[in-house]
Amino acid sequence: MRYRHAFEVFSPGRGVSFASARGMKIGIRNGTTIKLRRWFRLTCPHFIMPSGVSASRRRSTFLACLGAQTRECTALVTRVSPVEAEQVWYFMRRAPRFFIVSAVAASLVGTGVDGAGFAISASAQSPAPTTAQAAALIAYDNALRAFRAVLAERRAQIEAKQKLPDRPGQALYLARVQVMSTYKDLTDALPSRIGRPNKFNVPPAYFDADIEPLIDDYRALIALMEAPPADAQASNTPYKDVVDLGTAIARAKGLNATTADVAGRICLGLFFAETNGKQNSGNARSNAYKGSLQTGVAEDRKGRAAWAALKPKIAALDPALAARDDRETARVGNGDQRYNHWTAVRNGLMNAHAELFRQVPAIMQMLPDPLDQMKLFELIQIVPTPTRAALASGNFAAYRISDPRIMGFLRNNSIFTFGKADRARTSATFREILDAMWLFNDKFERARARFAEIKAQEGSQSR
Repeated sequence: MRYRHAFEVFSPGRGVSFASARGMKIGIRNGTTIKLRRWFRLTCPHFIMPSGVSASRRRSTFLACLGAQTRECTALVTRVSPVEAEQVWYFMRRAPRFFIVSAVAASLVGTGVDGAGFAISASAQSPAPTTAQAAALIAYDNALRAFRAVLAERRAQIEAKQKLPDRPGQALYLARVQVMSTYKDLTDALPSRIGRPNKFNVPPAYFDADIEPLIDDYRALIALMEAPPADAQASNTPYKDVVDLGTAIARAKGLNATTADVAGRICLGLFFAETNGKQNSGNARSNAYKGSLQTGVAEDRKGRAAWAALKPKIAALDPALAARDDRETARVGNGDQRYNHWTAVRNGLMNAHAELFRQVPAIMQMLPDPLDQMKLFELIQIVPTPTRAALASGNFAAYRISDPRIMGFLRNNSIFTFGKADRARTSATFREILDAMWLFNDKFERARARFAEIKAQEGSQSR
């Protein structure tokens, strides 16, 4: 039987072509319509639903398509019988919303594949999602929409030179966390949604590589909001400064050259962890913590006093470094030492980490992985008291924390932060905490690579 308007659906491999749809209209939800003038190719399987199904069944099947099929786009097609037209639904994953195509006086050139001119892929048999799966899909879609909105809002404010809200990066951070959390919930409910690796080296179960551009935009906005003040005093050798200061402090604390080098490498990891390796950084999420090691005023003051007490030993071991310190101290004068890169790093290390350097040899035996060593020192920055208690316990890896306040500090620093399963945790061992610090891995790897470059340069200069 032949009908007035041609509408053919093919399934070549995993592709779908929609052809020659004269007499059809395409429109978005608000009812605006435009003529459909060209073929559509969707690189995914297509789905066919029997006619006469309820709206809720259409929605649940649509969500099954979204969750279970290819990452590029998904199409859902309700069956159009030879005698009556139903609706044809397209969902393109990169579009802000899905399109609804209504067949207007449509009919088929039907030779009767499945009795309706359709080639049905095997994936048409995919079951509808469970209530939990559907909820996870909706939650992720809402989180992604909210993230886009807050990015657009903040960029518009910056470009218009409007006054930004207090802690302007906090809303962006929370929106990003929500995107990753809901995506982890989604991949827990629908493991088929776990996709390809991403350039940020985030585990694919936590992050959809398709939204990399949004994270690029997020990072760019954070960088603008955390730019150093105009009077900040930068260094021409910011990475080497961190290594030199960490190594000198470690030597003054009694370490030999080899273990002092390890301390220098750990310090560089801290610099990357705290500011992504950017000197004199502000903080878009806090009004208290500033500078290259993100210290508060009281912490900076405490570190400055500790440095003054240690400096005679430093000067005896490394007169050139002590002379550099004199110049930097004179340079900053009565200003905020957190905004001179050298003094900020010096004071930050002396405040929180210097006393731990004596334990570096034991830490190297306990945690041979350089990244774990850096993570431990970063935990001194985040949760110092329980970390020191764990080190003193004699079984660091098995030491467990269950204080809700401490777990909250960890979550505020991207540890057990993403997804309902992680956020439901009420306790964790330090081994579990180190393993959960995967978001720091990329930063620490870059710090380790930079450290190797510095040591290679020093080796070539000494020849």
